[in-house]
Amino acid sequence: MHVTQPVEAGVAGYVKTAALSQVRRGWTVTVASPTIGTFAAQLTRSGVVHHAWEAHRSPATGCLDESRRLRQILKEVDPDVVHLHSAKAGLVGRLVLRGRRPTLFQPHGWSWLACTGGMTRAAIAWERAALRWSTAVVCVGEGEAALGAARGLRDRLVVIRNGVDLDRFAPAGEEARLAARVALGIPSQARLALCVGRLAPQKGQDLLLRAWPAIRDGRPDALLALVGDGELEPRLRASASPDVRFVGAVGDARSWYAACDVVVMPSRWEGLPLTALEAMATGRGVVAFDVPGLAEIVRPGTGALVPAGDHQALGRALGERLDDPVLMWDEGQQAVIRGKDFDMGETMDRLADLTMKVAGRD
Repeated sequence: MHVTQPVEAGVAGYVKTAALSQVRRGWTVTVASPTIGTFAAQLTRSGVVHHAWEAHRSPATGCLDESRRLRQILKEVDPDVVHLHSAKAGLVGRLVLRGRRPTLFQPHGWSWLACTGGMTRAAIAWERAALRWSTAVVCVGEGEAALGAARGLRDRLVVIRNGVDLDRFAPAGEEARLAARVALGIPSQARLALCVGRLAPQKGQDLLLRAWPAIRDGRPDALLALVGDGELEPRLRASASPDVRFVGAVGDARSWYAACDVVVMPSRWEGLPLTALEAMATGRGVVAFDVPGLAEIVRPGTGALVPAGDHQALGRALGERLDDPVLMWDEGQQAVIRGKDFDMGETMDRLADLTMKVAGRD
């Protein structure tokens, strides 16, 4: 049984992929999640049993009601293994279960990275205390595991790297790029940079918009597309120039990857981001901040890593690529090769093996 509060973007996509992979293995799979959006319907159409768990993102909101409801679901489902995804499910689920069932916790980015001051210390202390109620903690990359170990979480960490569906995300050449631009209303000669992610502090679009005026200067055909929505949208719109397009959330970003020239990821922190893997599998280089997760994916020749938080360096690296189609093409070709190291099929095989092991059926 999977438990998740996010029902859109990367975590939700991972949960959906894992659940459907396990259904195909002949398992009975349940997902408990909020009912907002289309996430639940997509699961049930594919043979997954869904239970409504109306959880809030904030750890300070709704924990008592969320705990009561999760106890009800657990009593009804009686799962062999409970897989808790991201911070809120990890908090409520481990408080409810307290190690009485085999429990996988997958942070998808440690909770303390979103905190400041005393909340950071509290989040780290909680993760240390809750470790005893985690049969295993699934880290999506070596960088995430190293961050955990540095904070005293050295036991029970298992690295199962995020992957990308290499059948869905295939290299997009010039013909596909032009066709996608026609469909999306992007001029064929525009130099298009793409940023995909929630409009939230973690994803750093505010830093990208600080860099954009210098990128735009002298490049009248440069465009920036922000795919995603979130709490920062009003503030970002207020600071954006007309050549920044706010696309909103999309269920399938493949046409945007195909249409763009380069993908930019100004994230302040990550686990091991699916966006970067999807971009590379499509044949697009990635310009990003040098933070754990992104540093694990972006290698020389597949894009650029710049010092974390340095928006001027980000702008220089992005501008260099928009000025050099040959460089972007070469990095895109190398990105395709790099992306093949992150096959989602292998990720799901390893997750299935671990799930069977903690269930005592290996």
